[in-house]
Amino acid sequence: MSSEKMTSFTLRQGQLFDAEVNNIELNGQARRRKRQVPALQMTSLICTLQDHRDDVNWCAFSGNLLATCSGDKTLRVYNTRDFSELPFSPLSGHGYSVHCCCFTTCGQFLASCSTDATTVVWSMASGEIEAVLEHPGRSPVRICALSPDSAHLVSGASDGTLALWDFPSKQLHRTGGVNDTTLVACSFSPCSQVFITGSTYGDLRLWDLNMRQLHAEKNAHDLGVTCCTFAPSILSGGQVVQFRLASCGQDSQLKIWAINKFSSGGYRMQLLHTLTGQSAPVLSCAYSSDGQLLVSGSVDKTVTVYDANSAALLYTLNQHERYVTACSFSPTAPLIATGSMDKTVNIWRLEDGCRGSDGKPVSGKSARTSSEGRTSAGRSKLLVGDWSEEDVSAWLVEEGLEGLVDKFTANNIDGTELLCLTKETLASELHIESVGLRNKLLRKVEELKTDSVCSGTPDEFLCPITRELMREPVIAADGYSYEREAIESWINTKNRSSPMTNLPLLTTLLTSNHTLKMAIGRWKISH
Repeated sequence: MSSEKMTSFTLRQGQLFDAEVNNIELNGQARRRKRQVPALQMTSLICTLQDHRDDVNWCAFSGNLLATCSGDKTLRVYNTRDFSELPFSPLSGHGYSVHCCCFTTCGQFLASCSTDATTVVWSMASGEIEAVLEHPGRSPVRICALSPDSAHLVSGASDGTLALWDFPSKQLHRTGGVNDTTLVACSFSPCSQVFITGSTYGDLRLWDLNMRQLHAEKNAHDLGVTCCTFAPSILSGGQVVQFRLASCGQDSQLKIWAINKFSSGGYRMQLLHTLTGQSAPVLSCAYSSDGQLLVSGSVDKTVTVYDANSAALLYTLNQHERYVTACSFSPTAPLIATGSMDKTVNIWRLEDGCRGSDGKPVSGKSARTSSEGRTSAGRSKLLVGDWSEEDVSAWLVEEGLEGLVDKFTANNIDGTELLCLTKETLASELHIESVGLRNKLLRKVEELKTDSVCSGTPDEFLCPITRELMREPVIAADGYSYEREAIESWINTKNRSSPMTNLPLLTTLLTSNHTLKMAIGRWKISH
């Protein structure tokens, strides 16, 4: 994910606040209507990880990894392709229970904090310890968070102290905190310039990078905050900037807040929704990477998934045997991980219309590993670029090119690779010596390209820059969705202006629009 520090905001006087908030809400609703996509259909449990020997305290995704931490003093790291544990896992460097873990945006490093009063930084290339950051005062560290630009790491302790670290150098930058409370929650804003903390007092406090307190929301949750998380997107209307925040607590409530920065340089929090879908204290919450969904885990053993914009309850999941202590969305796949005091981590798939021929959801294993038994008619419902290696092999047999199956299988040629084949790659990489066979294959591929052209594509599925069907849609700061490669190229060459409005982009941070990606996937299957 591309991310850089957000430019400073120039805002008008605070008296305009209420009018501007209305502006933001109207603009935000209009933007959401433009991006509206069909609702998700269902979820399915595809995998249960049972490697920890004590309560699971936290789970976190990177682009291709899942990390979990536990009271057993270890972290475990899994490949999200098949949820196999990495060779260097488990990570054993803490002396006591590990409370929290988080990845850098690129997934190169993992940070974890513990009762042993340290925050440890791990290399995800080797599993080796890169740095051990000792918390000032040697108090147990209960929470840690990395900024989206990976420039800063903050840790909060049981004595109420905060430590802000310069992450590249691993040097302590600032200290601060709140007296006589325990800090148990923390999250950076998507612009990386401010962060929020939650405590057992029940308050939410907003801080800048100089450790100045910008706003305090007292009694945000009766009996204490348990978790808080910023939504990944930034809303703007007029000259006011708004963030969304979710928080949960011992009061059995999940709340959605608007945090507005206005002209005087001050901030104000406004409660938008109070969600009461769970009957006991809510211990964890997380936004999806596109900000459209919100998940929470509770002492009542349930996991709930909400539409983050309308606050509508979409699912209640009941598979854990004890308190659900952790939850996280994958930034790159339709997956949720939930951790529990039952020592397990459940992996849930948000179904996007991918069903078997009997109309039932495809099992996790078959959805991940094969399309065995798929008929030609079933394969034809997919765009060629979405074909698996098995689909390509079946097509070769149908076209009388069965002699190439072994070569294609050995080189892992799927639909995307098939469409990229050239005379040069066929000769030099696949070692197909016959000129006639190479030409025949390329003609068949061109026929596939022609046959797979779809008409009537919904306009919201097309990238505004390329006008092609999006494969990796992302949301930019202007609120519009683009193909990732196209908007990254635009930002690098067009002086950071919006392709749709020509106005400056407040940040170059891009957020995966996974809801739109799934909607496009459903549309491709049905067409």
